[in-house]
Order: sequence, then structure tokens, then C-alpha cells
Amino acid sequence: MNMRKITSLKDKFSYWQKVGLLVLAGVIVGLGLLFFYLLRMHTYVVGDDPAACVNCHIMAPYYATWSRSSHGRDATCNDCHVPNGNIASHYLFKGMDGMKHVGYFVTHGERQAIMAEEASSEVIMDNCIRCHTQLNTEFVKTGRVNYMMARRGEGMACWDCHRNVPHGGMNTLSGTPYAESQVPIPPSPVPEWLQRLVGK
Repeated sequence: MNMRKITSLKDKFSYWQKVGLLVLAGVIVGLGLLFFYLLRMHTYVVGDDPAACVNCHIMAPYYATWSRSSHGRDATCNDCHVPNGNIASHYLFKGMDGMKHVGYFVTHGERQAIMAEEASSEVIMDNCIRCHTQLNTEFVKTGRVNYMMARRGEGMACWDCHRNVPHGGMNTLSGTPYAESQVPIPPSPVPEWLQRLVGK
């Protein structure tokens, strides 16, 4: 856009219309920032700390079972659940998957027992193979079987044999009743004065 078009666009609005548009833009940006703050979005974006996953209490059983498994010593959630081939695919998948989970949470659409969907299953199996390549090729000699080969019946998915690794099978809040007391669930980001104001 050149300067003449910008000036022409500015002249189409009155002073009060400009003020109103500026206030509206401020409200939209402010609500967006508040939304990101309340969802603790920064904890997902800037690191691999598994404690970020328990920002949602529905993840407490998965965090608790992972932290007591052999994977709890050597792998983070992102090591298994996010592509690790390159940084672009890593953050693209993380962002898309994260927004899907936000959608489930906001609409109360999350299931009691979370199951990996097709895209997640493929990522998880690729990461199993990435970490356990030597085991597959030299020791057990299963070779490289990827998720799509397993779907076509040309091999087995890793969890066909290792169903309880690392989360101990099917988990729900009711099936793992003390999980929430065993994980680092963060305090509410809503200030106490606001909680009192809305009566919570």
C-alpha cells in the first residue's frame, strides 16, 4: 500500500470512528492475550517440560503413570507425542494438536479416556522407532516397520505388544483416582480478587 491509499483510507473514518476501531482492536487483542494467559500458552510453546501437560487436569493420570515408568527417566511428552525430525514439523504439529486439545477443553468435548488419533499414532510410532532403532534392527531384528505398514497388516504397531508402555494401559480420572495429588498441577492463573468477585 502506498501513502496515498493509506491517507485516503484514514480520511474515510471520522475521529470517533477511529477511536471506536482503536478501542475495539484493543479489546480483541486484550481478550486474546487473556485467553493465552489463562490457558498458560507460554508453557507449551517455550519448552519441553512435561508439567505443562498437566495444565489440563484431564492429563493428570497420563503424567502420573508416565513419571513412574521407565520413560519418565529418559523421555519427555514431546519426545513421544510430537514429530522430532525438524523444527518446522515439530512446531506445526505441536500447534495444531494443541489447538485441537484447547477446542476439546473449551467445548467440554474431551473424553474420559484419551486415545491417540490417527496422526498422533503415526507420530508416536515414528518416535518409538527413532529412539529404539538399534533395538529393532540389531537385537530383536524386527526391522523398520512404520505405522502405515502396521495399518496395512505388513507388521505390528509397537503398542500391539507394549500396550502398557509408558502409561500403564487405559487411563481415566476415575481409573487413576489419586493421580491429581501426585502431579504438579499449577495453581489457578485467575487472581484471587477476581475469583471472589465471581463467587468461586
